[in-house]
Amino acid sequence: MVAEGLRKRYGATTALDGFDLSVPAGTVYGLLGPNGAGKTTAVRILSTLLRFDGGRALVAGYDVARQPERIRDLIAMTGQYAAVDEILSGRQNLVLFGRLYHLRPRAARQRADELLDRFGLADAADKSAREYSGGMRRRLDLAASLIRTPQVLFLDEPTAGLDPRSRNQLWDAVRELVAGGTTVLLTTQYLEEADQLAGRISVVDAGHVVAEGTPDELKSRIGADRLEVVVHDAADLGAAAGIIREICLATPAVDIDVRRLGAPVTDRVAALAGVMRALQDAGIGVEDIGLRRPTLDEAFLHLTGDRVREEVAA
Repeated sequence: MVAEGLRKRYGATTALDGFDLSVPAGTVYGLLGPNGAGKTTAVRILSTLLRFDGGRALVAGYDVARQPERIRDLIAMTGQYAAVDEILSGRQNLVLFGRLYHLRPRAARQRADELLDRFGLADAADKSAREYSGGMRRRLDLAASLIRTPQVLFLDEPTAGLDPRSRNQLWDAVRELVAGGTTVLLTTQYLEEADQLAGRISVVDAGHVVAEGTPDELKSRIGADRLEVVVHDAADLGAAAGIIREICLATPAVDIDVRRLGAPVTDRVAALAGVMRALQDAGIGVEDIGLRRPTLDEAFLHLTGDRVREEVAA
C-alpha cells in the first residue's frame, strides 16, 4: 500500500496536505495522530470511500482513483463500532455477510462455522448478538470482515472500550491474520496497542506525516534509556547525585518532592550495577532503582506535543 502526496480539502479546511505512506505487505502498520490530524480521511481515501484532490495512492497494486472496484474486492474494514445485527445470532450474522458476498448458502454456513471457531465464538454461535459482551461483538465484527480473507484490512480503533482480556484476544486474532499474509493498517488512540502490534508507525499531524519508523525508533527520538533512583532520605540527594554524575557521565535531574534522581545512560547494565554498588558503599538507603525506556506515549507527545496540549487545554 502506497500513498504519495495525498491532498484533501473540505471547503476552507485542509484535511490532508502532502500525506505519504508506504506499508509493506503482510505487516501491521500503525497510523497515529491527534484528533483531526487526518487519519480517518487517509483511511477513507485508501479504502475507496472518499475522493481526493491530489496525489497518488495504490492499494494491493491497484490505483485508488482509477481502479476502486478492483480494490474493493480485495479489502475489508472494521470500524470503531461493531456493525452487527443484535437481533440475529452470531452464526446468522456471519451467514448474512456471506450471502452478501455472494457465497452459496452451504458455503456461507461453512465459512461462518470456521470463523466462529477461529474467534472463540462457537459456544455462543446461536445466541442473539445482543447477549454478547463488547469483546465478543468486536470479534464477531472482525470475523464478518473476513468472510473473504482480505489482502488488506483497515482497522479503525478496533479495541475501543474493550477490557484488557478482550483486547488481548483481538490482538491475537490480528497477529494470526498477518501471519497468514494479510496487510493491516491500524489507527488507534491506544499507543500500547500500536506498540504491541505495529512493525512500523507513522505519526500524522496537520494532514501530513511528521515521523515514521519502528516503535523503538520513535521512542529513541526523545533520548536514551534512563537510570532512575529513589532514595530513602532527601538529605542523601546531593551525595547520590554526585555518584550518578560520576558513573553515568551526566548530570542527573532531581525531583526533591519524591526524592528521585534520573540520568540518561548508554551502557545500561554497567551503569545500573555501578550505581547500586556505589550507593551501597556510601551507605545511602535506596527505596527504588531501575532502568527505564522511553514509552511510545512520550514519543507521541514529543512529536505532536503542542497540538495535543492545546486540545487538552480547550
